[in-house]
Amino acid sequence: MTAGQVKDILRKPDARSLARLLGQPDFAPVYEEADRVRREQVGDVVHLRAILEFSNVCRRRCRYCGLNAVNADVTRYRMTEEEIVDTARRAAQAGYRTLVMQSGEDPYYTPERLGRLIQEVKKTGMAVTVSCGEMEKSAYAYLRVCGADRYLLKHETADPALYRRLHPCGTLEERVRCLRILKGLGYETGGGFMVGLPGQTLETIGQDLLLLRDIPCDMAGIGPFIPHPQTPLKGSASGSTGLTKRAVALARLLLPRANLPATTSLGVLNAGEKNDVFSCGANVVMRKVTPDAYKRLYEIYPANLPPTDILSDRRELENQIRALGRVPH
Repeated sequence: MTAGQVKDILRKPDARSLARLLGQPDFAPVYEEADRVRREQVGDVVHLRAILEFSNVCRRRCRYCGLNAVNADVTRYRMTEEEIVDTARRAAQAGYRTLVMQSGEDPYYTPERLGRLIQEVKKTGMAVTVSCGEMEKSAYAYLRVCGADRYLLKHETADPALYRRLHPCGTLEERVRCLRILKGLGYETGGGFMVGLPGQTLETIGQDLLLLRDIPCDMAGIGPFIPHPQTPLKGSASGSTGLTKRAVALARLLLPRANLPATTSLGVLNAGEKNDVFSCGANVVMRKVTPDAYKRLYEIYPANLPPTDILSDRRELENQIRALGRVPH
């Protein structure tokens, strides 16, 4: 397959044509085209984001997530407002320009509390990405007024039947409605999905990619599914890192100017693949700044994470990016 043939398919893609493309034995032409588009549209800069997981309390019952509400083996926590703001300040001092404020769907953090935190974090000069799940339109609007720049809300799967099986606590229709509301309110809107969910097909991934384009999303997190031992999917196989990279490459071609991260989950399964995805269209990496006392408790999927030192972790990440021939930002 040539780059020209790839372009022809992507002029009017549907889920089936994307599935056929994902299944091609030789994907090199797609990777090369994705890297060319990435370089042309967003350059060689890799954006480094700090991610702060400030609560692992969640009212949802998602069947793949270690933080699901029915998992009684999780030690739950909520960071205080002082802890959150102090960590944000240290992240800014280390050189981060964006803080991703992430939590489960925790009703304790009302729009008013979140808005107050966003206002304090904005005083550091950082942009703020919020990732706290589904809310009412009025709440999203309030957080926007308080200074939130971006909102990350992964749809996880665009297959309605698969969504129902994995989410006994919500619907795909509602998730997509929230994404459209966020887009309408002027947020840089982030979606995303997992690769390798039980029951997923290549055509499902095609649907996922088309949904990202349809919103359209300004950023998209695409990572492999990793089973958690305290969930109903504990015996399932992990998602393919190779297929994940293929999905990222196609996302770059469908959303040329989007921010596409090399997800943490990709590095958990294969650190080399996480670096390699930068040649397949990715241009963002997130680094946890969650304090050690809490970081090991925020376990959506199993991950052996080293202790956090915000400044030295940032410097190490910058060196890794430079070694790949890219420019850390």
